[in-house]
Amino acid sequence: MSAERRALPWVKVEKNYVFDTPEGKTTLGGLFAGRSQLIVYHFMLGPNWGEGCQSCSYLADHFDGMIPHLAYRDVTFCVISRAPLSEIEAYKTRMGWHFVWASSNGNNFNYDFNVSFRPEEADSEVYYNYEKRDFESDEMPGASVFAKDASGAIFHTYSAYARGLDILIGTYNFLDLVPKGRDEAELPWSMAWVRRHDDYDDVKASKACCGAEQASADEA
Repeated sequence: MSAERRALPWVKVEKNYVFDTPEGKTTLGGLFAGRSQLIVYHFMLGPNWGEGCQSCSYLADHFDGMIPHLAYRDVTFCVISRAPLSEIEAYKTRMGWHFVWASSNGNNFNYDFNVSFRPEEADSEVYYNYEKRDFESDEMPGASVFAKDASGAIFHTYSAYARGLDILIGTYNFLDLVPKGRDEAELPWSMAWVRRHDDYDDVKASKACCGAEQASADEA
């Protein structure tokens, strides 16, 4: 399957997309950061959302550690969302992430790659995951792959959406090893159990416990 994916036809990207990053404005070509291959994760964080999608956050917890390994194989990885950069940076800081996260606010990148939808589409079918389907949200998850040739031309080589992104989730691969597996059969939907990593009750309790222990130690 991986070989078949790599054999898919490349589609030249003709538009000159400009993104906001903490270092200033950059183009899609600039996001390659000197490498010839780029993976973009389309993170569900729209304008004024306040916080990112729980499931996208679950995936994003796996990103930082792999970036040096990808770079060694001529691959740059980044995340793009439609929220303004200030909102992205605030959530990124809260989550403690370090990967490059750019804003497509003000351009059509998300719409062109079928991961964002306009308000007027809410009452109709939209094109997502290679099919027409009922509107679910104005933002949807995905990953897109791009290549740059020696002339600097950029090509879209592949995109995956919805459960096609499972391959990116290391936690799922570990859960698949244990007796209970993912243990999602009785849930309303498969990822109903997922929380942002600072929202799990036992994590909060652990933090409170450690804080209490530290306070006691300081008092002593």
